[in-house]
Amino acid sequence: MREIELIAKDEGLAPDFIRDGIKKGLIVILRGEKPCGVGKGLRTKVNANIGTSPKKISIKEELGKLSSAIFAGADTIMDLSVGGDITRIRRRLMEDCLLPFGTVPIYQAVKSCGKPENMTLSAILETIEEQAEDGVSFMTIHAGITSNLLLLAEKRKMPVVSRGGSILWTWMRKNKEENPLYENFDSLLKIAKKHNLCLSLGDSLRPGCLADATDEAQIGELINLGELTQVARESGVSVMIEGPGHLPLHHIEANVKMAKKITHNAPLYLLGPLVTDIAPGYDHITSAIGGALASWAGADFLCYVTPAEHLGLPREEDVKLGVISAKIAAHAGDIAKGRDREQDDRMSEARASLDWKKQRDFALDPMKFWAMKEKEPCSMCGNYCVFKTVPPQKK
Repeated sequence: MREIELIAKDEGLAPDFIRDGIKKGLIVILRGEKPCGVGKGLRTKVNANIGTSPKKISIKEELGKLSSAIFAGADTIMDLSVGGDITRIRRRLMEDCLLPFGTVPIYQAVKSCGKPENMTLSAILETIEEQAEDGVSFMTIHAGITSNLLLLAEKRKMPVVSRGGSILWTWMRKNKEENPLYENFDSLLKIAKKHNLCLSLGDSLRPGCLADATDEAQIGELINLGELTQVARESGVSVMIEGPGHLPLHHIEANVKMAKKITHNAPLYLLGPLVTDIAPGYDHITSAIGGALASWAGADFLCYVTPAEHLGLPREEDVKLGVISAKIAAHAGDIAKGRDREQDDRMSEARASLDWKKQRDFALDPMKFWAMKEKEPCSMCGNYCVFKTVPPQKK
């Protein structure tokens, strides 16, 4: 299998390690011209979300964001468009994207039906089939939110902050029926198996503020996702689990370990998590803090958060900052797991020898390094530079 060989080479691991992880459901492969492995023993990966809003529809701008995300080093891209011709937008973005490409199909399904309560199972399944035929590699499917959890979520400060979750919440309330994705999960699996899709089981009831973290609604949905994971594996369909959300620092390790245990060690994909609620405009930082700790605790995949989170649609620069921040978090977590420190050591050697070109080459963002480096090196310390005063011993 081409993807396994490429991923094994990139990760510095034996192909049999990847195959064994896939067989056990511990690793998933996200297909693309540049395929990506996510799961146990692999580097923590980073996803970038782009996409239109009902008020701002510009394929040109989204293509710019796509380019920015790829240039900054994202491992995967997701199109979350809810405005304009979603099919046309998705197909155009995929033309320029060699990375694994993901979607949230319920966005297109609800747009085609007008209102959440007007959605039909056939409309949802047709949308999933269409996107799969376009070559989408992975999809967020909100199959875990069930009627019994709605009352629990109503006790929260923020009952539901997932857009897909809110659509299904409204559908269930208005139609007085169970979640169609939960009740018809077998139909989803048939499509997924046919097209070799990875299902990313969405956390509709992820906490949207610290006050709601690790509550009954969140855990109840996680239990449902664990059951669906087993069903999917038995059908030969790969799954990831999406996780919180907003979590205080001291909840993160326990949440990661709980999610892994309940979902049978399926790859875990986190949004953030954000560790404080009071930093709008800086949430790429609050999520990087949480993401680093989550990665170290065992999370496999981080969805970036941009400075525009909670404020508006991100711009190209926001996308870049979001990707870089998440990559820092992912790399910090990987170092704590005992891998991928070689570049850090090379950077240290370059600093000690005052080799500015090598420092640029080892930097996560070489362009920013070169732009910020002052024309006269050591302009802050001058002759008092520590590496001039006490030069490192040559080995």
